[in-house]
Amino acid sequence: MIPAVSVSNIHKKFGDFQALCSIDFNIEDGLFFGLLGPNGAGKSTLINIMAGLARADMGTIHVMGNDVRADWRKTRRTLGIVPQELAYDPFFTAREMLRLQSGYFGKGKENHAWIDELLDRLGLTDKADENMLQLSGGMKKRVLIAQALVHKPRVLVLDEPTAGVDVELRKTLWKFIRQLHGKGHTILLTTHYLEEAEALCDRIAILDHGKLIANDTTEALLELCPYRFLNLSLSSPLANIPELIQKKVVSFDNSEIVLRLHRTKDSIGSVLDALNSADISFHDLHINEPGLEQVFLSLTGAKDD
Repeated sequence: MIPAVSVSNIHKKFGDFQALCSIDFNIEDGLFFGLLGPNGAGKSTLINIMAGLARADMGTIHVMGNDVRADWRKTRRTLGIVPQELAYDPFFTAREMLRLQSGYFGKGKENHAWIDELLDRLGLTDKADENMLQLSGGMKKRVLIAQALVHKPRVLVLDEPTAGVDVELRKTLWKFIRQLHGKGHTILLTTHYLEEAEALCDRIAILDHGKLIANDTTEALLELCPYRFLNLSLSSPLANIPELIQKKVVSFDNSEIVLRLHRTKDSIGSVLDALNSADISFHDLHINEPGLEQVFLSLTGAKDD
C-alpha cells in the first residue's frame, strides 16, 4: 500500500543554518501521526516543503504517491493544511471564503452542501455571513480549519491547531477531527500540547535541531519511561522502611514517602501490603504517571520548567 505521506532524505538550509538534515519517514494511509519538536526544530519548514511553500535542497516528499514538486496539482487536491497563522481575506464573509476556496479546486454549487456541513460542525453557522474582520480569533481559526477541508482532502495537516484557542473550540475541533480520522482520513498533527499528541496519535516522530531523533508508536515511546511514582501521605512519622521497598524509595520524610515503581514488574498491592505488615499507615495516596512529556524532555534534552 502506498503511504499517505513519504518523506525521503529531506535536507534544507537557510544560509549557514541547517534547518533539516536527512529526514526520512512514512505516514501510512489512515494514520493519526504526530510531528513533535521544540521551537526551531524544523517542523514548520518540513510542512512548508510538503505544501509547496518552500523547496528542499535535497530529497523528495510524496503525498498519496504524488511528488509535491513534480505533481503539485495532484498533491494539492489530496492535501489540506491548517497553518499556525491567522491568514484570511478581510473583504469576504466566512461562507464566501469557503466557496472561493472550493472554486480553486474546480468545485461549484455541488460543494455548497459540504460547506454548510463544515460551517455547522465547526459551530460557524450563525457567523457564516459575517465579514471575517468581525470574527474573533477563535472563529477565524475555525474558518481556517473549514478552509483546509473544503475540497475533502485525504491528508489533513494541523500545524498547532489549538494554540491560543479556548476550551470550547479545542473540544469541538478534536471531536470533529476524530470523526474525520474514523472515516479514513490521514491526520498529521504538530502541537506543543503533548497531552493532545499522547491521547490522539497512533505514531509520533520527534525532530530536534533539524534531525529526526525518534519515530515510533505512541505506546512504544511511552515505554521509554516505564516507571510511575506512588506518593503516600503518612499518618505517623516513618521509623523503618520495609526491606521489600527500600530500593524503590525516591524520597521520604516524616509525612510523605515517594516510591518509584515499574509499570509492569511492581505491584502496587504488594507494596501496600508490605507497608501494612510494617505497621506503616497512610491517610492519602496518589500516583503520578510519566507521560509523553517526560519522554520528550528526555529525548530532546529540554528543561522541564
